[in-house]
Amino acid sequence: MNEEQLKNLLGFPEMTIVDAMEAIDQNSKGILFVTDSERHLIGCISDGDIRRWLIKTGNLKADILGAMNQSPRYVLETEKRKSYSIMHQYKLTAIPVVNKEKKVVDAVFDEDQFIGRAVHVSDELSNVPVVMMAGGKGTRLYPYTKVLPKPLIPIGDIPIAERIIDQFHSVGCKDFWLIVNYRKNMIKAYFNEIEKDYSINYADEEKPLGTAGGLSLLKGKIKDTFILSNCDILIQEDFRKIYNYHKEQHNVITMVCSLKNYHIQYGVVNLGEDGSIRSMEEKPTVSFFTNTGCYIVEHEVLDQIPDNTALGFPDIISKYREEGAKVGVYPISEQSWLDMGQLDTLEDMQKRLGE
Repeated sequence: MNEEQLKNLLGFPEMTIVDAMEAIDQNSKGILFVTDSERHLIGCISDGDIRRWLIKTGNLKADILGAMNQSPRYVLETEKRKSYSIMHQYKLTAIPVVNKEKKVVDAVFDEDQFIGRAVHVSDELSNVPVVMMAGGKGTRLYPYTKVLPKPLIPIGDIPIAERIIDQFHSVGCKDFWLIVNYRKNMIKAYFNEIEKDYSINYADEEKPLGTAGGLSLLKGKIKDTFILSNCDILIQEDFRKIYNYHKEQHNVITMVCSLKNYHIQYGVVNLGEDGSIRSMEEKPTVSFFTNTGCYIVEHEVLDQIPDNTALGFPDIISKYREEGAKVGVYPISEQSWLDMGQLDTLEDMQKRLGE
């Protein structure tokens, strides 16, 4: 590992949770090794640590000390050969390598031992159906959607709906349901013609029913916990972890939420009660979580959706929350959510995924 790669893996106690999320996004390794200014190891923080912190506190601006592991496992550089056995013993995905002064000099990841080996598709979610809301007109993507329905807009040379299906299929999902309306025959024709080793079923809306109303068409057809996704998003996270979290928490619904950093292009003036200036911030960044349009849902939710009624899925969530049912959130980083719902975000997705 070269010096630049190692630097990208290092974090510092002064970092906020948001800083750590952005750094982990950049290194794509899911972890930071926290050191002092001289690189002495003092802790580590993973994306899982951050997720647990956010679920518990919701505090994005806190420093990372409360969320990090302050007694991390490590291996001496003279015993680096033991790295994989230690990771296996303690179920670690990464381990820092330190010298005799406990300064971080390298890192080992479990993925390294699989380089060159065949990668097999997982089947862990083989019994989990996936429902895609694919019936909208996609008016924000006009003029593309004057020609094609939104699910068939290509990202590179692959339609977005097929990319979504391929992602879920890679973790074992085999049973897909598309709720269709606008130009539904084009969607059906495309998927009928491609070669696939999964099943696609369709529920036809007679009129637009929103992001939840169309689910009423699946009553009696889906009898297990299912994944619900809009047809214009990609979530680049391990859905096995999201599904397992949903089950462990005994949620009725789990909403996948993405960090969003919004950079205000103006100086912000905060006023006191008497009209005086309390504080000023020059072009601040506001960080918050937003709904990605992807959920894990218990099948009994379908029975609560009225027939032939336009309804948004956030309305369903509000109803369950008012009733005291357990509705949870699974936070992900900003870079893990790709959205093509508007022309500018479509262009961004094309740049990141287009071939």
